[in-house]
Amino acid sequence: MHRIAFKMTLYPGYAEEYKARHDALWPELETALKKAGISDYSIFIDEQTNSLFGVLKADDPKLLQELPNNPVMKQWWQYMSDIMETNDDYSPVAVPMKEVFYLP
Repeated sequence: MHRIAFKMTLYPGYAEEYKARHDALWPELETALKKAGISDYSIFIDEQTNSLFGVLKADDPKLLQELPNNPVMKQWWQYMSDIMETNDDYSPVAVPMKEVFYLP
């Protein structure tokens, strides 16, 4: 099992909307994430900086490379693009983070 962490940026004033959209996560997106081997997935927010911190476990990180090609993933990215920083393809600007400490 691999742990993966990344950070993203939410536009100011959208913390409640971001949470509401994730509280109503599309079932087909949840299925796609789980099929990609993702589990124990959390996203945290620093409301002072609008920084989002995501951490997840992945069975095989190579499977994650297929998610950008999934139509439901593309739809979700477009749905979220009005409230967070995104790339030209609507994927979130996600900066990988390097692990420096772990206490199992």
